[in-house]
Amino acid sequence: MFRRDFQRLCCAAAATSLFPRFGAHVQADQAGSGARTTNPIGLSTYSLWRFKNDQFKEVSKCIDYAGEVGFDGVEILLYQISQTEMLSNAACQALKRKALLAGLTLYGMSTHQGFVSPDPEVRRMNIELTIGQIELCYKLGIPTMRVNTGRWGTSKNFDELMANRGIEPPLPGFTEEDGFPWVIDALAECLPTAEKCGVVLGLENHWGLGLTPEGVLRIVNAINSPYLQVTLDTGNFLENPYEKLEILAPKTVLLQTKTYYGGGEWYELDLDYQRIGDIMRRHNYRGWVSLEFEGKEDHRTAIPKSLDLLRKAFRFSDASK
Repeated sequence: MFRRDFQRLCCAAAATSLFPRFGAHVQADQAGSGARTTNPIGLSTYSLWRFKNDQFKEVSKCIDYAGEVGFDGVEILLYQISQTEMLSNAACQALKRKALLAGLTLYGMSTHQGFVSPDPEVRRMNIELTIGQIELCYKLGIPTMRVNTGRWGTSKNFDELMANRGIEPPLPGFTEEDGFPWVIDALAECLPTAEKCGVVLGLENHWGLGLTPEGVLRIVNAINSPYLQVTLDTGNFLENPYEKLEILAPKTVLLQTKTYYGGGEWYELDLDYQRIGDIMRRHNYRGWVSLEFEGKEDHRTAIPKSLDLLRKAFRFSDASK
């Protein structure tokens, strides 16, 4: 046994010296280090429910599916639990147990709130809503939570917003400059709870004042806290996505990745995930990659294909040689 181990190590050393470009990777493989070679890949429950598929309205069913397909974890869309009524402690612990037995991590929660309103009472209601959401993440052991700026609400519906490429005019008598202090002050009030609970808020590039990377960074940099960073969505920059993703990559704590097999509901983007993987590696992003499937193809074929795509695109640089 000693001789076999010695020969194996000699071979690994030879590979390192003869092929320096591949040496570290070969050595790790030969030595059986077991080191992780990709970002952890998770499934957003939105990929299955998407506000219309009652089969997957229950988060527990999404957890079962994610485990069967081979994901590493699950991101919960809060609307599937309840946007306003928080889960009982027993229900939270049951979800944690479900994930444990499936070998999965509950790594993120996507929430909705809106601070873009001239009405202080509306902003106060959304601050309290967000604080409650943070506390729910704490109960579930979830370390990061997606937050939004909110929108002006001048679009008739989401279909109209998408037809206008996410651009929405402010309320009469106001400008976007009015909106930024509302959002900054509101999120700043949520930060003490986030710090106490150990939940990192990730402001998403998700329409409203978060439509542009500059808008997201204006808010994040103004608050300047490690507990408010960025949830980066690959599908929400409809023009020049790679340049815009690069701007936000350094502050990203969760990467949401859209796929559109079968065509998109409102639009679809032909995203080069190898290129996006390269962007994130340049900024040493080691965190979760969360699939948000948004195509029309049957989930039973589209989601496994999406997982395979992301596994290949988000291999760490040494492992991809």
